[in-house]
Amino acid sequence: MSLNIVFYEPEIPFNTGAIARSCGLTNTRLHLIEPLSFSIDDKHVKRAGLDYWHLVDINVYKNFQELRDEYPENTFYYASTKSSKKYSDVKFKDGDFIVFGPETRGLPEDLINENMETAIRIPMLKDFGRSLNLSNSANIILFEALRQLDFLDLE
Repeated sequence: MSLNIVFYEPEIPFNTGAIARSCGLTNTRLHLIEPLSFSIDDKHVKRAGLDYWHLVDINVYKNFQELRDEYPENTFYYASTKSSKKYSDVKFKDGDFIVFGPETRGLPEDLINENMETAIRIPMLKDFGRSLNLSNSANIILFEALRQLDFLDLE
């Protein structure tokens, strides 16, 4: 198996390209939830992912429920500034999904509220009104999960 990164309705092609590169180099699956504000053939996405696209297991879904229906037994973690649980407090398992919302608004509030037990956050300054870059956030949590899993046979 492998870990899974989910970008829910991503808006900025460079972020998707950057995490695609990380996913390709760590044998992590990338799942994108439509609508996308760009084409994955977009030159900006490809440039950010450089020449790693052949390594990326990328899957696109019409909506989030379609993804959930395909993986009903897997655990989904929801990255959100609204959570009180730190990502480092979670014990990740092979096959887990880590879900990130769009850059300008994050995951829908109802999705977070329905899944608060698996909502996680990256500690950062409070009351600043901003958060870390999406691809940086995804990499932080991805590499913590990989570390916990002894890097899943990566060299």
